[in-house]
Amino acid sequence: MTSREEKNKDIQQEIENEEKKEQIKKTTIIFFKFIFIVVIGFSSFYIYTKYVATNGLIIKEKRIVSNRLPKSFDSTKIIHFSDLHYGSTIELQDVKKIVKLINIRRPDIVIFTGDLIDVNYDIGTDELEQLIKELSNINVNINKYAVSGDEDVENYSTVLKQSGFILLDNTSDLVYKNSNEPIRITGFSSIKKGQDINSAFNTYQENSNLYNIVIMHEADSVLDIPDDYKIDLILAGGSLNGQICLTKDICLIKRKGSSTYFKEYYDLGNSDLFISSGIGSNKPSFRFMARPSINFFRLATSD
Repeated sequence: MTSREEKNKDIQQEIENEEKKEQIKKTTIIFFKFIFIVVIGFSSFYIYTKYVATNGLIIKEKRIVSNRLPKSFDSTKIIHFSDLHYGSTIELQDVKKIVKLINIRRPDIVIFTGDLIDVNYDIGTDELEQLIKELSNINVNINKYAVSGDEDVENYSTVLKQSGFILLDNTSDLVYKNSNEPIRITGFSSIKKGQDINSAFNTYQENSNLYNIVIMHEADSVLDIPDDYKIDLILAGGSLNGQICLTKDICLIKRKGSSTYFKEYYDLGNSDLFISSGIGSNKPSFRFMARPSINFFRLATSD
């Protein structure tokens, strides 16, 4: 006959077993909830960085004031775009929208700072002609300028010239607007394509008093400019502003030529450096806290 003590032990054991089963059940539910949250979170992050953050082009408008500007350049409008990487996250329909966004603002000058067609995209002849046609539709009051990026291949100069751009690789141009007082725009080719700073500034001494704009693909090229060259405004691309950033200052992707300067703005003392976040997306084709954008500058001679 089972004693009362033995019965109590059996009951207590059953209670403990039930409690263990309940605990295992709760732990299992918590585990699967955690896995579910992680999967949903990762999937949401993937969808956002892959399909949302790489789209939704924004316009960043800035006013630049300098008493070194000729009065005729007061209210001059400059559009700066870069890193189209056509064939990555950008298609022909996107280019049409970009051209429309540019033309609505009636720019005086348009500047493109390299990487036109994604290096991994094999563009056909017909599509290339369509791209040229769309870029030709960009309207300006003065001129369209460009420099080559590290991914721009041999036909880049042909495409840009047929689209009405003036290629300023290691050279410069005097720009006039309604007077005989010009400003100067100087361009550097990509670091990977070989830069010639002295060639780019070959007429600097005779025009050293001019308002100087420098355009380049990689922003770190500013480190190679001699201190005696006075530069007022520097426009660069190449970095996609870090492309995937955790904070404004901490970004995960720093490309060659964009490791020192990669954020959207730097005050270099006598020079303002603006770096475009680009429009397309280089591999990996993700963005986070670095939305595709176009820079829109208004020059002013006084506040």
